[in-house]
Amino acid sequence: MSMQYDDASARAVYVISVAAELAGMHPQTLRLYERKGLVDPTRTGGGNRRYSQRDIDRLRRVAELTSSGLNLQGVKRVLELEAELAALRAELAAVRAEAREAVERTHRQYRRDLVPLRQATVLWRTGNNPSQRRAAERN
Repeated sequence: MSMQYDDASARAVYVISVAAELAGMHPQTLRLYERKGLVDPTRTGGGNRRYSQRDIDRLRRVAELTSSGLNLQGVKRVLELEAELAALRAELAAVRAEAREAVERTHRQYRRDLVPLRQATVLWRTGNNPSQRRAAERN
């Protein structure tokens, strides 16, 4: 599952009760998921948890995976693999863009290096062949 986030969705603004309600689960479940390493909410100076929209989406994904039969260790592994996949896809897109630009630079260089060549059309008749001309001159 790859989601694009802007700065607003990364801001931790929800207290645990609101985050639990938005994610559709009990606040104690959020605490458990934090202990298991499935979610990492921001902490205020006083130690209170604050959840971002990104955290809420992750909690919903955890709920989706657990409802499909995965245990929490399996969910954690799936989330790690999804994050790795998203990073690799972003890297691949960057490499493809870089390769595309390199090809375009090379093609531009070719166009600069090409020199126009003027070619005249020559009709080929007997007598135009140099070996036939020499033979005719010898006779």
